[in-house]
Amino acid sequence: MNTNNEHTSTKTNVDKPIYSITSFTLIDYPDKTACIIWFTGCNMRCSYCYNPTIVNGKGKLRYEDVLDFLKKRVNLLDGVVLSGGECTLHNSIIDFIRQIKSLGMLVKIDTNGSNPKMLSTLLKNNLIDYVSLDFKAPKLKFHEITKSDFYIQFLESLAILNRFYIPFEIRTTVHSGLLSPEEIKSMSDELYINSYNGKYYLQEFVNDVITLGKLENTIRDFNEYKNIESKIPIELR
Repeated sequence: MNTNNEHTSTKTNVDKPIYSITSFTLIDYPDKTACIIWFTGCNMRCSYCYNPTIVNGKGKLRYEDVLDFLKKRVNLLDGVVLSGGECTLHNSIIDFIRQIKSLGMLVKIDTNGSNPKMLSTLLKNNLIDYVSLDFKAPKLKFHEITKSDFYIQFLESLAILNRFYIPFEIRTTVHSGLLSPEEIKSMSDELYINSYNGKYYLQEFVNDVITLGKLENTIRDFNEYKNIESKIPIELR
């Protein structure tokens, strides 16, 4: 686990960096038909993470396996979602995305924002079309929840996205035992201060799932988060 401010590239599962493929989704890429590519490995250990087998597991698929899958779905899928785990830890993702784009497909990435250098490289080379940036926790609780110290990198990633003209969103998974409405308000204030003017999406933690932190079920009514006063629009998912 990485608990400092240095970015560490994934060095394991080089030949097989991908855990699995979700062959079809209508909800993970807004207004697009897509599939999801799940990358292994992550430099955070979020308590609420419901993908422990992906974060801690070994890869099962090579890039070639995924590309073979995608070639059979040209004109059937609009785009590809690269998720995980944390896909930006894999330096080879640059060439992989180029090959996806050569098939005429859009690319969305889900990222925790810990690797602004890679994010900037992908944007400068016009390799991604949409970004979901996870805002894990307020500064004072960031290490407690993520077991990492990448808060500054998250803000750097937000600043980079603000400079590019591609659609992106900020989202937070909410477990009532970890984040109160008051803390969510402080996070929305931080986004406003840092010039974010899109919607702030709150995703409800799903009870009765296995998580990295072995959390108890959330008990607060998720609808309570609707009433948060915010300078940016908040939407519940």
